[in-house]
Amino acid sequence: MLAATTQSPDTFIATLTGPVIIDEIQRAPGLMLAIKASVDRSNAPGRFLVTGSSNVLTLPKLADSLAGRMETILLRPCSQGEIEGMREAFIDRAFSHTGPTIRKPPATAASVSLTGRLVRGGYPEAIARPDPERRVAWFASYIDSIINRDVRELANIAGLVAMPGILALLAARAGGLLNYSELSRSSGVATTTLKRYIALLEATFLVVNVLAWSTNLGKRWIKSPKTYLCDTGLLCALLGPDAPRLAANPSQRGHIVENFVALELLKQIDWSTARPRLFHARTTSGVEVDFVLEDSSGHVVGIEVKSSSSVATKDFSGLMHLKDEVGKRFVRGIVLYDAAESITVPLSFADKMIALPISTLWADA
Repeated sequence: MLAATTQSPDTFIATLTGPVIIDEIQRAPGLMLAIKASVDRSNAPGRFLVTGSSNVLTLPKLADSLAGRMETILLRPCSQGEIEGMREAFIDRAFSHTGPTIRKPPATAASVSLTGRLVRGGYPEAIARPDPERRVAWFASYIDSIINRDVRELANIAGLVAMPGILALLAARAGGLLNYSELSRSSGVATTTLKRYIALLEATFLVVNVLAWSTNLGKRWIKSPKTYLCDTGLLCALLGPDAPRLAANPSQRGHIVENFVALELLKQIDWSTARPRLFHARTTSGVEVDFVLEDSSGHVVGIEVKSSSSVATKDFSGLMHLKDEVGKRFVRGIVLYDAAESITVPLSFADKMIALPISTLWADA
């Protein structure tokens, strides 16, 4: 079948009748031009559903695009709400007049600790493996498959043996600023090559960059993106900690919790009404906000993440700077923390500043 699509993509597409699904389209990028020609002849919607484990828009062999002829949907690992059978509304509530509320999660959701959610991740295949060793084995096989199959198909490059090490370096620095020079020194890979490798890891959905937020007003904001892994289960598998060790290591747990929140926000943005963009913010003087959500009207919600079970006024310092920076466009600042189950109402610390349990992300449906 692959040989037929590669040798004569136009003929292959012409023989198809009715709605069709073409899986792993990146293995036969020539089909995209044949699909384009077919769609131009008959533009009835829904004729083709193409899927792939790589971003087809980055395929070097794709001479033309289907811009204006297709809708692209990025399917990330399952959100916590999807796992529990709920559709989360945190993003839209964060931009609303009333703001998010603390709701009691279903019994099935309450039975899984935050640490358990971190090591489990969101891949259905990993979730189905409750045994930690079996889950880690699945992640190892998944990474090997992506690097040795999808990366090779995206780019004919030598030195793939270095890719797992680069991915491990990014895992150890999850939530940190993307610093190519430092990564080059640590990996021994030239900066130009390293940039290409990381772009391939993005194209195969193993890592995701959160861009830096900036404004022309006031302070100088750092422009470097932050890098996160696409799933905290995969992240934990690379770093090695299981649930007990992760719970006992607050310093390592903090970066993983931040990665976890970043992914949950990105997933929920896709179906939210507000459809904001996600950024991080840091000034040259060290003032930082973990996440900045900005909608198309310029309204801003700031989010700070704490893996601790308590929150203090000082945890809002970055959010207060952000509020001063954007003025009337600022909707609210939220500190998400690992609160005790007894917390039933948002904790108010100042005007437009509240603290919420991290579980609000999926309980506020």
